[in-house]
Amino acid sequence: MEKRVRFRSAWLPWLLVAPQMAIVLVFFFWPAAQALYQSVLQQDAFGMATEFVGLENFRRLFADESYLASFKTTAIFSVLVATIGLTLALLLAVMANRVVRGATVYKTLLIWPYAVAPVVAGVLWLLMFASPYGVVAYALRWLGISWDHLLNPNHAMALIVMAAVWKQISYNFLFFLAGLQSIPQSLIEAATIDGASPWHRFWTIVFPLLSPTTFFLLVINVVYAFFDTFAIVDAATHGGPGKETAILVYKVYYDGFKALDMGGSAAQSVILMAIVIALTVVQFRFVEKKVQY
Repeated sequence: MEKRVRFRSAWLPWLLVAPQMAIVLVFFFWPAAQALYQSVLQQDAFGMATEFVGLENFRRLFADESYLASFKTTAIFSVLVATIGLTLALLLAVMANRVVRGATVYKTLLIWPYAVAPVVAGVLWLLMFASPYGVVAYALRWLGISWDHLLNPNHAMALIVMAAVWKQISYNFLFFLAGLQSIPQSLIEAATIDGASPWHRFWTIVFPLLSPTTFFLLVINVVYAFFDTFAIVDAATHGGPGKETAILVYKVYYDGFKALDMGGSAAQSVILMAIVIALTVVQFRFVEKKVQY
């Protein structure tokens, strides 16, 4: 029988959600409205004069080859971060779910990276790969691999992808582990009795039952790759070499705070927000059809 809570006062539910609504209005809708307003203006570097230019900022952006190139960079980066991050987190969660001795220590060590700030994660991975003193750079040089993320765009992309995946892997791991522990063991035992191999049990029973968790993490990781990786890119590569790792969110910052193009930066933030909203809608519209609740 479904339980429902009945409030004596019609205003009490609104009062309870008021703090959360205030946070959403102040930190999401108000900045979004400001970005929309500033995207149709042209300002000087000191903000002393403004001029209404309509859609000129957007037309100028789509005529800029470097901005169009940042779409490809962002697409490659977000796909790599989401795919690698979810795959490694699922593998670690499956391994952690089988650990009997020292399980608490093992899980705690895997959770630690989530407590690290993104900029710290970027600096940490930068130091490990910094030649000639970085630990990883020294090992790669000993193996005969010439690593240079300052000049090689592929190395720079690999560096920020590894840092972003490492930073987010704990979050993914926690949800996958919780999903694995919620699967009834009777289903696994029945499949084992029927002679199903571990690989067959995983793909026919475990993974389908994890589809709601996987879909949720897919949406979260795409948003993470688009927005929350700015500090990693800024600390590790500064968008270089050249502009090969300048993802969309970093270009918003660079054009707004370094190039002092406030109108163009606001227009970029509006486009970025529209892209993320569209991707989220597409994921809920099409990908969710394969989710089994």
